[in-house]
Amino acid sequence: MDLCSVYRPLWPQARALSMLVLMLMSACTVGPDFSRPAAPPQTAYVRNPVAATLPAQGQAQHFSPGADVAFDWWRLFKSDALNSVVRLAIANNQTLQAAEASLRQSQNTLMAGHGVFYPQLDARAGATRERSSPVQPGLNSAGSTFNVVTLSGTISYTLDIFGGARRSVEGLQAEVDHQTWLTRAAYLALTANVVNTAIARAGYAAQLRTTEQLIGLQKQQLQTIEVQVRSGTAPYSDSLSLRSLIATNEALLPALEQKISQSEHLLATLEGVAPTEVRVPEIELTALSLPTDLPVSLPSQLVRQRPDILSAEAKLHRASANIGVATAAMFPSFSLTGTYGTAGSSLGSLFAGAGRFWSIGPSIDIPLFQGGSLWFGRQAAIDAYQQAAANYRQTVLESFAQVADALKALEFDAKVLLKQVQAQASAEEALRLLQANYRSGLVTYLDLLVADVQLQQINIAYLQALAQRHQDTVGLFAALGGGWWNAPPSADSRQMP
Repeated sequence: MDLCSVYRPLWPQARALSMLVLMLMSACTVGPDFSRPAAPPQTAYVRNPVAATLPAQGQAQHFSPGADVAFDWWRLFKSDALNSVVRLAIANNQTLQAAEASLRQSQNTLMAGHGVFYPQLDARAGATRERSSPVQPGLNSAGSTFNVVTLSGTISYTLDIFGGARRSVEGLQAEVDHQTWLTRAAYLALTANVVNTAIARAGYAAQLRTTEQLIGLQKQQLQTIEVQVRSGTAPYSDSLSLRSLIATNEALLPALEQKISQSEHLLATLEGVAPTEVRVPEIELTALSLPTDLPVSLPSQLVRQRPDILSAEAKLHRASANIGVATAAMFPSFSLTGTYGTAGSSLGSLFAGAGRFWSIGPSIDIPLFQGGSLWFGRQAAIDAYQQAAANYRQTVLESFAQVADALKALEFDAKVLLKQVQAQASAEEALRLLQANYRSGLVTYLDLLVADVQLQQINIAYLQALAQRHQDTVGLFAALGGGWWNAPPSADSRQMP
């Protein structure tokens, strides 16, 4: 017996089913086809344009509309210590690793979802020993004991006539996109937080040193005043007032030390290590280079660059696909199933030919009445799409506001820092003149100390303004999306998710 004689009885049915499949392949895909939201028409972020150049501290920051953000934008601060901290955080941050795991999970779920497009093939084998009942209506039988051995295979295929499976896979792909943008958002947040925290720590450390210098000068001033009090040339109230001022400034030291510790602990968390294992970056605030050429993406570019906007767009796409899934569920579903096998009383009789059996044919499931669940399920999917659309628009608006805030912050930072530099220059010149007068005997040592104290107070305010300008520069890079689209081809997964 050859194989052709075995399968020849199936050929007419197979030809009929092939024709049915060809006819059904021209079926439609129900539900809306997703299209990306249009780019916004706005060409600016703020009502009153920010000056193209912001001078301050001898350094001017220039805005370049339409320019791209560098992939490794933190290198513009030109600090090897800062670059090292960022590398450590990217390599070890647990939040970023969790985001990458979620991305891999969505990718594997998508691969599993593609299985719906392929036939399902199953095999089954069984062996039982049975005894028929001796009591059967109309028969006088003593019953019998026998063996049943079966071997069969089943192939089934669900025809995606109305596109429900295709829409489901489309939704899974949108979920992969969503997780991709969430991962890149985590990467952007991580790098921005690391750079900001490192700058903040450098600023606090500089303020701490300057405050300690200020207190030292005030204590020298106190010694001079106490000599004058004992000699009767100064009232005791002057000594009390200065002691109060010294105590007030000394009270600032624990607060600055606490901020430094908190910054180090946050860096430890970002680097994925315990606080006892953190590598404290030796970064001098005044040694950081201020980025001078600042890109400003156009609003139409921003919506294609910011990970949070693209994540919201992917969620909108997923909601659109879910409408198609819910719509397809309201239509009939078709499937083809074929079974071929053999049965016998023993293993040796399985392939004798007499026990062969087969079946092949289509089936259709038609939802006639489901209590409104399918209809309202589709309406719920439409509502979910409208919610996702509103969330997308809100995300875009918030993103524009963040860029506007960053631009205005840099504008105000430049003005504040310019005034601080002017105040610093005036205080330094005043101190220089007093030093010359002191050497000539025209002023007292106390006058010299007062001028030095004023200079140190101005220096503290200057350091605060300088740190704020650096941090707001980081805020602009983050608000523009962080430059992930400019990642070099050589960047690995630990550099660019």
